[in-house]
Parts: sequence; C-alpha cells; structure tokens
Amino acid sequence: MNIDNDDANLPALPDSQGTDATTEVSRGWDHIGAIIVDATLQRRQNYNETVKPRVEALVAEWPDAATTSGFRQHLDTGKLSEVIDWPSPGRLAQVEDITQVFEREGIETVAELRGTLEDHTKGADLRAALALVRHVSPKTLDYIGTLTGISTGAAARRAAGVEDLT
Repeated sequence: MNIDNDDANLPALPDSQGTDATTEVSRGWDHIGAIIVDATLQRRQNYNETVKPRVEALVAEWPDAATTSGFRQHLDTGKLSEVIDWPSPGRLAQVEDITQVFEREGIETVAELRGTLEDHTKGADLRAALALVRHVSPKTLDYIGTLTGISTGAAARRAAGVEDLT
C-alpha cells in the first residue's frame, strides 16, 4: 500500500507536552548505505512494508557498506537492485547521485554526516548539494538528518539559522 503523504512516513513528533504519543521507535542507522537507501525509497512508500525490509536486507547483505567507500564498492558491482529487490531505475539513480554528493563532500561515516549536518556552514553546503539531486526535497533533507540521529526540531531550527540553546 502506497502512502501519498510524505509526512506520514516521518517519525512521530512530540506532542505539546514533549512526549511521543505513539509507540513508533525512532528511525536511524549507523550505516551510510542504509541512510541513502532509506532516504531514497521512503518517498510515497509504506515504511514498514516496503522500505524497512529492503534497508534491513541491505545492511545484512552488505555490512561493510557502512561507509561511503564501502557502499561505493558494492554499488559498482551493479547488484543493488537485486539486494534491495528494487527494479526502478529512477530510485537507483537517486541512490547513485546521493552517494556521489557524499563522496564529493568527503563524508565517509554516519558520524561525519551527522557532524556535517550539525555544523551551520557545512550543513548548509551539504543540504544545497543534496537539494540538486532529483526528488531530494527539504523533507528528504530533514529526514536524512533524522536517520543520523538528529532530532527533526533541531534540524529545522538549524535550517532556519536559530542556534540550539540546550
């Protein structure tokens, strides 16, 4: 079942008391390949039925793709569509394009990605580079941050140029 509302695919936000009213566990990966594939596949897809099993298959099949260079080595084999059972060339091209941005920006690990996104100047540069990739919207950019462990609220404040005072 496809979900046409991208917001329905994002982790739940806290209610006015700051607590999460749902039982959904926060999403996140310590695997660059998983972050790229998750962010690429999540658009208009049911997360639990379509995206999550494919990302879990990727992590299981390519554990050494936790770094950008490791992911690149696997991408170059041309077997990504088999590993994640995804035939659509458009999404596979988007995976390639996002990987190229990470390579150009020198991002090798999830910790480096998170650090770059948390840095006001570097984060803005990375977001601008990723925004040039087809189908990478502002929501997708925030979602990539969420997948690295950055809270959505913190990502939104940084994007607006508001410093985190905590």
